[in-house]
Amino acid sequence: QVQLVESGGGLVQAGGSLRLSCVMSGRTFSSYDSAWFRQAPGKEREFVTAITWSGLSTYYADSVKGRFTISRDSAKNTVYLQMSSLKPEDTAVYYCASRLKRTGVSFTRESVYDYWGQGTQVTVSS
Repeated sequence: QVQLVESGGGLVQAGGSLRLSCVMSGRTFSSYDSAWFRQAPGKEREFVTAITWSGLSTYYADSVKGRFTISRDSAKNTVYLQMSSLKPEDTAVYYCASRLKRTGVSFTRESVYDYWGQGTQVTVSS
């Protein structure tokens, strides 16, 4: 059973930065694609970014392109989300998600991910 544990959330002023971490345990990390989703109050959960099991390909929502960077460290079984130039509209609970590596399958749909973390709150003040 895969377990995902996020950390790194908090309160930051607009224009600031945060780095979220997601540690995977229970399975071979290198066999899993990973992603970050977020859910703002009163809104549906939305795709933020994803990275393939190899780390060779990344995908971003238009709203975060150029500001957020996803990366992975196989030695630490960890996926990171570096967030810069944060805006109040980035305020949300951020969730880490993983799935056994696949090809030809969307990265942006919630339903394609098998495992989810508990979420970490990010609040950006104006």
